[in-house]
Order: sequence, then C-alpha cells, then structure tokens
Amino acid sequence: MPGTGRDRMTGWVEDVMSSDKDDANTRYRHARMRVQTAVLMSRGGEAHPTDLVDISATGALLRRPLGWRGEPGQTWILDMIFGHDLHIHLEASVARVSARQIGMAYTLIPEDKQASLWELLGGYADTLEAWHDE
Repeated sequence: MPGTGRDRMTGWVEDVMSSDKDDANTRYRHARMRVQTAVLMSRGGEAHPTDLVDISATGALLRRPLGWRGEPGQTWILDMIFGHDLHIHLEASVARVSARQIGMAYTLIPEDKQASLWELLGGYADTLEAWHDE
C-alpha cells in the first residue's frame, strides 16, 4: 500500500537533496548571507545593541552583547538597519546561545517587512545549504 502524501514528499525531498558526499550527519538549512549591520534587540524594558553575523530566510545569527542574560525560548524584538533606507523590525525567538553568538529564529515578520527581507536576501531566500552535526 502506498505511503501517505507526507511520506512520499519527505522521501522525494531526501532523494533530491542527497549526494554522494552526504553522510548520516548531514542536514540542510536555509542559506545564510553574511552581512554586517547594527541590530538592536529588545525585550520588555531591556535593550542591547549588537551586530548581525549572518541572516537567512528563517533566522539571524547575532554577536552576543556583553551583559546579555537571555536564554533559549525567549522572544525578542530585532531592529536591523541596512544602508540608509532599509529598516527591518521583526520578532524572533532565541534558538541557541554560545559564549559569542545568539541564534535567533523568526517568529513574526510583519507583512509590510516581508518583501523587504526577501529582496535583501535575494537568491539566499530560497536556497538550502548543507551543514553537519558536530
């Protein structure tokens, strides 16, 4: 008996994305675009200026500000300024934290900022890249 539509789709995606170089630890994520810009991350009455390390269609990697005491699962507002005319304001959740960086996953991109974000990302918006579990 054939599998469910979801099983067929998952198998199809795995077949298309697999290669001879892939191993059991290979995963895929949205491609990241390296961009240097200032970011203000805020939550309640707390605000921290920081820098963007890279950005993708699903999240952003930030330099961890000195004194920041957030933790995974918290929701923060990110204000990112690109050049003189592009300001992207969105909501993101802390996905992971290291001593030097904070991985953020978007939870809400206002409708009026979505097109600007996709234009900024260009070809990165719909590209996947391989990464390996450590």
